[in-house]
Amino acid sequence: MALAKEQIQMRDPFVLKQESEGCYYLYGSTDPDIWKGKAIGFDVYKSRDLEEWEGPFPAFRPDADFWSDTNYWAPEVHAFGGKYYMFATFKAEGVCRGTQILVADQPLGPFRPHSDGPVTPHDWECLDGTLFVDEEGSPWIVFCHEWVQVKNGTVCASRLSPELDRAIGEPILLFSAQDAAWVDPVKGGAGYVTDGPYAYRCDNGELLLLWSSFRQGRYAQGIARSTSGGILGPWVQEPEPIFENDGGHGMIFRTYEGKILLALHTPNSTPDERPVFIELAEENGRLSVR
Repeated sequence: MALAKEQIQMRDPFVLKQESEGCYYLYGSTDPDIWKGKAIGFDVYKSRDLEEWEGPFPAFRPDADFWSDTNYWAPEVHAFGGKYYMFATFKAEGVCRGTQILVADQPLGPFRPHSDGPVTPHDWECLDGTLFVDEEGSPWIVFCHEWVQVKNGTVCASRLSPELDRAIGEPILLFSAQDAAWVDPVKGGAGYVTDGPYAYRCDNGELLLLWSSFRQGRYAQGIARSTSGGILGPWVQEPEPIFENDGGHGMIFRTYEGKILLALHTPNSTPDERPVFIELAEENGRLSVR
């Protein structure tokens, strides 16, 4: 039975456009309650028109000896070197949250652990790793050092091995949450959130980085711009979010018809969150809601 996306409970939606099949795959945080209790895994949905979705299909289910049993968050799937790599966030009691890389031969999975545990620093609370491939073809992971550990959350980048199985060298700070004028603290001033980085290269070559935080208590989607055109910046924050109506953790993809769509979840409350696609216009390296 086909589902409309309004019927799919999901946070952190991520769309893989699969040219060879003429279809789209939709991944996300799909456990009924991603915050508490034992995790189940990640599901994936498939569509030809972005309207009717087949699924859910089990993209990842942990083996009995998998190290993490809670907080399965934000899976992204990227085609790289002939395989499909899932970057996903995991947590266990007494172990820092981190992004591990999984691998599969096809978009439906099954995905299996590829890196030996998280590729983010093991003594950092990290989340929401994404793949960025630079102009030399070298892979990076861009991720968040979480506000729960550092108060002013940051976005960092680390080089990855060509095999995508480990980080190479130390993480490099790109920017922090308070660099954006629109960001407000959460939980009565306890900290400033960085979530969900995603790199987008504009037609004119400019490099943008989507990321999310909170404004006046509501989840919001922001954009940073690299003044160098490279992943190491320097990064300048757009003064206003592109979406601030209690939604975020976005990514951008192009449809087969050439539309530019921002995928994010809204509202930011469980179990009501749903994937939403918002059409964007791009002009001279700037994005706006169409």
